[in-house]
Order: sequence, then C-alpha cells, then structure tokens
Amino acid sequence: MSGVIEATGLTKKYGDLVAVDHVDLTVQAGSFFGVLGPNGAGKTTLLEMIEGLRKPDAGTATILGEPSWPRNAHLLPQLGVQLQASAFFERLTAKEQLTTFADLYGVRHSRVDEMLELVGLTEHAKKRTEDLSGGQRQRLSIACSLVHDPQVVFLDEPTAALDPQARRNLWELLSAINDSGRTVVLTTHHMDEAEALCDLVAVMDHGRILTVDHPAALVRGLDAPTRISLPETVLSAERARTLPAALEVDCQDGSTVITTRDPAAVLTTLAQWQALTGLQVRGATLEDVFLQLTGREYRA
Repeated sequence: MSGVIEATGLTKKYGDLVAVDHVDLTVQAGSFFGVLGPNGAGKTTLLEMIEGLRKPDAGTATILGEPSWPRNAHLLPQLGVQLQASAFFERLTAKEQLTTFADLYGVRHSRVDEMLELVGLTEHAKKRTEDLSGGQRQRLSIACSLVHDPQVVFLDEPTAALDPQARRNLWELLSAINDSGRTVVLTTHHMDEAEALCDLVAVMDHGRILTVDHPAALVRGLDAPTRISLPETVLSAERARTLPAALEVDCQDGSTVITTRDPAAVLTTLAQWQALTGLQVRGATLEDVFLQLTGREYRA
C-alpha cells in the first residue's frame, strides 16, 4: 500500500562515510511515525533528504505523490518542518515572528492568534523570542511550522533539552496535531516519548533501518523477563529465592529484585505472604529493544 511518504534507496555519503545507506521507508497518511537511533545513525540526514533540504546521492523520495527533490515549490505549502536547531528573526516578538511566517505563506493573520493559543503562547505573544524559555521557543518553532496548515509535519528532536513538564506539555500538543489528521514524522532520543506518541517506529543505526513496527509489538518480540522489586525490609533475598517462579534474585540499593517469566505466580505468592508494600513491576520497554538492536556502547 502506497503511503503519504515514500523513500526508495535513499543514500547519502560524505567521503568514505555512508550516512544513509539505501533506505526504503513508507509512512501512511495520518500516522505518527518515529525514527529512532543513536547519535550519528543518520536520522537527521534521512529526514532532510525526504523533506527536500538535502540532495540524495542515490534513491528517491516522494511526499503526497510529489518528488521532494529538486525543491518542489508546489509541495512546500503542504509541509511543516521543525529543524533540530531553530533560528528566529532577531528582535521580534513571538506574535511578530509568527506573523512573518504567515505572510511568507500568504496566510490570514487571524491564523496567528489561533496558533498562539494552540501552543499555549497567547500570554507571551508580546515577548521577544530571545526572552522566551527553551520550552516556549520550541513551541513557537512548532507553531511556525504549522501556521500554514500543512498536511505533513516533520519534527527533528522537538523535546531535546526540555524539562519534564515542558516535554509532557509538548507531547499533548504533538498528539493534538496528529489527532487533527496531520501526518507527523518525529526523530527522538527519548524512548518513552516514542512509546507514548508513535503508531510506528523505525530503529536506525549506521545509516540503515534495522526494523519498523509498532512499539508494543517490538517490546513483545523481545520476550524479556519481568523484574519485580520490593524493599529488603518487606522481602528478604533469602525468602525471595523460595518463590517457585523466580529465575534470579538480586539485592540492589536496599531492594530485593526478582526476575521471572511468570509474574502472575510471583505476585500471587507475594499477596499470600502480605508482602506487597513498595512493590514495583517492570516489564521490557522500547529502550530495551533499542539497546538490543543498536548495542550499549557510548556514542559521542
């Protein structure tokens, strides 16, 4: 089935470095698609070629059935792009910044007020962009990419360096954008973000797509055991080792940690022992999948 975004054999080299290596990718209309990968995996380069910001050395990309390279003037009004590093016009207020973008696209000025409200910046409309917080600047950057009501939105690490509150608020905004019918493509280093937002994720490393699937399906496919932890004062390691379904028992920072493939049996026994105070249960996450696919070595 054809998608709103189609990439075939996309390749980009810088000397001997293959940044993107013959990538094929399909994104369906209305989906929230995540591209995950460690530093240097090729995520940003891949997006820039799909967006038409960077010329591929090989392969093709289409959006809404139109080739994105060479730069397609007919396609540009349908795209919203929020880059990894955003630069604003100097000495303009948030509203003036957004109005400038609206004028570039020939959009009515009433749309500016709508977008300020959508991203929660109405009260900060008269602030200069340099006086906005990091989270506010990120939201303004997204508003600038949406002011012309594009059908396809590209977001390159939109929550990088934001505090937890700002990240969560931005998640709500991004979900609302997708719920309104737009197709959203996101790169991120935050696995919890991808799990919360994305319908599908592609895990990328060394310029190649390693896998594409639903986050929950990737986690299930890992078939990892469950870890159950309790304070040592509630359950000693010695007693935990008598649990019939315990594969392994460790002591970590004052907690007894039980590894099992039958959590129901363990939890039932713990309930019978009245040893549930402070209990925590952790199954596999998308981060576990990511580390299994890309390795655990540090990437500069």
